Amino acid sequence: MTQAFTIPPRGGIGLKAEHSRAVLAEKPDVGFFEVHAENYMGAGGPPHRYLTAVREAYPLSLHGVGLSIGGSLPLDRDHLARLKDLIARYQPALFSEHLAWSTHDTGFLADLLPLPYTAETLARVCDHIDETQAALGRQMLLENPSSYLAFEESTFSEPDFIREIARRTGCGLLLDINNVFVSAHNLGFDPLSYVAQYPLADVQEIHLAGHDERRDGAGQAVLIDAHGSPVAEEVWALYEHVIRRISALPTLIERDNDIPPLEALVAEAHHADAVMRASARAAA
Repeated sequence: MTQAFTIPPRGGIGLKAEHSRAVLAEKPDVGFFEVHAENYMGAGGPPHRYLTAVREAYPLSLHGVGLSIGGSLPLDRDHLARLKDLIARYQPALFSEHLAWSTHDTGFLADLLPLPYTAETLARVCDHIDETQAALGRQMLLENPSSYLAFEESTFSEPDFIREIARRTGCGLLLDINNVFVSAHNLGFDPLSYVAQYPLADVQEIHLAGHDERRDGAGQAVLIDAHGSPVAEEVWALYEHVIRRISALPTLIERDNDIPPLEALVAEAHHADAVMRASARAAA
């Protein structure tokens, strides 16, 4: 069996096919690699050969996008079984999913859609997390969403909703700093106040990413969690604020579109390392 790894409190990057030769040849100095679970649910082939070689040298974080934790339908048992097999095969240090839904009576929607923060939604999400953790035999992390609208029927703030999920289920949290910044801009709240209310003690991993700016029908700027550009300076500043409040944590540089050369992502991971080192020196 593959040796289990823990992930050091360092910057990591996503494992991309475009970088396969460079990663194996250069062995970049990063803390870990993260992969989307659904990209590796086939039985074999080049993707698995590549991931196996990388996994022998680096810790791994597994990030799911297809469970539909917030969906009204029952969880897909076959999907859970494939996840369990993948986790057994690669023994990732962390497994995470999204606070979102993507399933409907007519099939699967290729998007991560928002939820109203109500008692009914809370019970459904907690039931699905309990089922997932029982099926996988391990803790999962839950990621906060990027938001473009707010539901009038919501009776919880997002930090309170996520705190209650963690309390009821014992799941850990993945704090996506870019999602906080995007949601704060789009919904008009203060990201620092959000962080002050968030259950930071339950966070085990952080995501950083770039975003795009577009205009809505009224000409207002809307931020999109696009993962196609470097991490914005404002997001780095919010990350520094978070790291000053908590200990250093595994921090992923997310880039899923317009993939740059490997060295560009490694440089951003090293920037995260520098932020964590500076915070540790300041606290000493």
